[in-house]
Amino acid sequence: MKKLRLALIAGGKSAEREVSLKSGEQVFQALDKTKYDIRRYDPRDDLERLVREAPEIDAALVIMHGRGGEDGSLQGLLDLLDIPYQGSGILGSALGMNKELSKILYEHAGLKVPQAIFFNKAEAPSAQEIEARVGLPAVIKPVNEGSSIGVTFARTLEELDAGLKAAFAYDNRVLVEQCIKGTEVTGGVLGNDHLTALPLVEIVPSENYAFFDYEAKYKPGASTEICPARLNAALTKKAQASALAAHRALNCRGYSRTDMIVKDGEVYVLETNTIPGMTATSLFPQAAKTHGLEFPQLLDKLIELALEGRQRPVDK
Repeated sequence: MKKLRLALIAGGKSAEREVSLKSGEQVFQALDKTKYDIRRYDPRDDLERLVREAPEIDAALVIMHGRGGEDGSLQGLLDLLDIPYQGSGILGSALGMNKELSKILYEHAGLKVPQAIFFNKAEAPSAQEIEARVGLPAVIKPVNEGSSIGVTFARTLEELDAGLKAAFAYDNRVLVEQCIKGTEVTGGVLGNDHLTALPLVEIVPSENYAFFDYEAKYKPGASTEICPARLNAALTKKAQASALAAHRALNCRGYSRTDMIVKDGEVYVLETNTIPGMTATSLFPQAAKTHGLEFPQLLDKLIELALEGRQRPVDK
């Protein structure tokens, strides 16, 4: 059987470069070399080579996080090169990356979201004004970053001021969001036209972390992850339905992972990741494993979804 010629794309220049490289390496190790002829590309260094070799590539696995890889930029290039790839296209990727537009679309879809305000650096309200509108504690986030980059938790006006400075270091537009204390879960969705809601993963940061920040995400032992989440059947169904609705609202494709807080019987949607972390122990692969897909099988499925209904035949 002829091998599929696969471009494995990881790295880039965003603040999440190291996470992307780590994910890309684990994906490379897990891919079945009897099925795939794998070529690796780092967009920081290899875009010219990718363009040159595009006619020789059957499909791409984009294992990118942050700007330049998860925001629709790379997806647009791959569309121009006629290379099928897993996951959302330009629009879904851009919407998923922008927390402000995501919230608007979540609300339009009837989903609950924490109260939030958005502003540019030049028009930033005072800490006192923010407290009056959102309350404390609050969460401060850059509008266009992932992996909790630049995200802080503020209990006081002083921490709020410090959090704004940290967020503005990554983006000119920032959101400050009501902090809802509850059960943090994440819901994976897999599929193109026919969607499957994966088992929920419950996230329990250790007492050393106020929330699931960058270190809590990636430092071994910093958080406990429980799959399936410890919710009753009704709340599980409600949270999975919210993940599906968020996926559809943002025009996602292939797969996504939506972070949520469950409190007092309600599900609050926080944000959607259009390229979830893809190490073997990342949240989406954990959910897929509970569903019955081991990591190599999950990668096979994502490649299958990349090719499904898309243009270029494998045998040229």
